Amino acid sequence: MLDLNVTFFALAIPAVIFSGVSKGGFGSGASFAAAPILAMILPPAVAVGVMLPVLMAIDVATLGPYWKKWNSRIALLLILGALPGVILGALVFKSADPDLLRLLIGGIAVGFVVWQGIVAMGWIRPRERPFGDVAGGLFGATAGFTSFVSHAGGPPVTIYLLSSGLSKTAFQATTVLVFWAINLTKAVPYAMLGLFTREALIAAACLIPFAVFGARIGVWAHRIVPERLFFGLTYVMLLLTGSKLIFDALT
Repeated sequence: MLDLNVTFFALAIPAVIFSGVSKGGFGSGASFAAAPILAMILPPAVAVGVMLPVLMAIDVATLGPYWKKWNSRIALLLILGALPGVILGALVFKSADPDLLRLLIGGIAVGFVVWQGIVAMGWIRPRERPFGDVAGGLFGATAGFTSFVSHAGGPPVTIYLLSSGLSKTAFQATTVLVFWAINLTKAVPYAMLGLFTREALIAAACLIPFAVFGARIGVWAHRIVPERLFFGLTYVMLLLTGSKLIFDALT
């Protein structure tokens, strides 16, 4: 049974505020961190069940500020790619090895940041073209799968969008739209798997105001942070996210 005690709120409130800030202003690369934090005091399945309504509330709160500022073509490509990933996640949710998943995604995220750093220093010639449609579908499928099993779909989407040359606002708006669609798609299979228990929904309802508050901070920060600094922060958050995933997998 989920115990909504002082320890729960002491860990959960800062975690969901951080998640809101990340999703509201700086992509979704680091927003997954709330679920692992909750998993420190809750069974993993309960933690992801609590977090999905919270993430969906953040999605709704951030759609308005970024309305129609997204790249529709890229968003549709990622969303369509995510659908089979969500279905696969639902089918293997009970048996998926979360540590192997964390290790793979973390390795890809860290490797991408290291690669971009090498390119920026001029050691290797940069890509002349962004990733193509096939790669977009694969990144979308990976995001759908990892988002379903651990709310860690941010790094694959971030990697693809960073290669697409979007402005900071188009990048952020596209991320918001993609995860609004992915999280909405996840709701029905989550319910069928029994992840939305009465206690989980009560806990989510308690945390949603703090998450939305964080999202508003993120939207405000997005507007004032210069574009170059924005993408620098995005790379840093992606590196930290990937490193955290690898650390969790190995320990």
